[in-house]
Amino acid sequence: MILQRTVHMVVPDGVEDPSRPSGGNTYDRRLRESLPGAGWSVQLRPVGGTWPCADSDSHRALDQLLAALPDGSVVLVDGLVASAAPEALVPASRRLRLVVLVHMPLGQAGAHDEVLGRERAVMGAAAAVVTTSDWSSRWLRGTYGVHASRVHVVQPGVDPAPPAAGTSTGERLLCVGAVVPGKGHDVLVGALARLAEQAPALAWRCECVGALDLAPAFVAQVREEVRAVGLVDRVVLTGPRTGHQLDSAYAAADVLVLASRGETYGMVVTEALARAIPVVVTDVGGVPEALGALADGSRPGLLVPADDAGALADALCRWLCEADLRRDLRAVAGRRRASLTDWAQTALRVARVLDEVAA
Repeated sequence: MILQRTVHMVVPDGVEDPSRPSGGNTYDRRLRESLPGAGWSVQLRPVGGTWPCADSDSHRALDQLLAALPDGSVVLVDGLVASAAPEALVPASRRLRLVVLVHMPLGQAGAHDEVLGRERAVMGAAAAVVTTSDWSSRWLRGTYGVHASRVHVVQPGVDPAPPAAGTSTGERLLCVGAVVPGKGHDVLVGALARLAEQAPALAWRCECVGALDLAPAFVAQVREEVRAVGLVDRVVLTGPRTGHQLDSAYAAADVLVLASRGETYGMVVTEALARAIPVVVTDVGGVPEALGALADGSRPGLLVPADDAGALADALCRWLCEADLRRDLRAVAGRRRASLTDWAQTALRVARVLDEVAA
């Protein structure tokens, strides 16, 4: 029988909402589910507000929540909350054992100096920082001077899934991610427009799965670009999908396409690889880590520069035109699939960090 200790997990309100299937929310939910198996009972402590831009009422609620916890409590705080609230977290660190879980540092998203200063203060006060990629760990250490001994890399897990069957032509393209500027859907549409113009005989269809309510003006822009280039019948924005619907989208896909301008890790990459689906992705942040490579250096996908519709179009043209390339990438993706770890392993690694902090 595993002796259970308690961790208080402070997260933005809405983490449990299935209509918000972000990578950070998924990571938080899976930790909540899996940490008890690693010896830690989880007390979920949601805080209302739109973090990291929450209002004063939300900050007061966070203050009250932390003040109510007993001295010495182990508290795991989602970075969206922690990085925006040094006024609450730094004083609380003197009596609580704080661990900050950083999905995407605000500074990586191009925040201004004041935000950087606030985030730096929180990182300096935390007993430990957990982040999801080696790339992000290097960024935190280099930007904020957090000592390497306090930064722990715990990559996201994946759920086992059957390999996708795939089609002989590779024509089913899948993009998974909220339709927001950072995910680069405008670049993707530009690349697909070039592809349609340069190789009109190629058959393909791109399904974009992800939230449509986070950046309405950008969604409208993307829809207009799709209409303007005559791809309404070939580029579909489905909205968010979870559970069996998302599984079905992956199962029907030949290749995952990700045009992100920045990613700390890129969970959708490993979700695709868990199904032996190759990927065409931008070479940003922690994406190369998620993509991985075999011992001989071969990768299960193609990396392209960010914000380069031409390069993305060329990569997609290669995928669609070169049967040997599709065969090779699928074979490497199948071998990479075997090396992925599950969420139970992720929880065990986070539990070790909590054990150290508790000790």
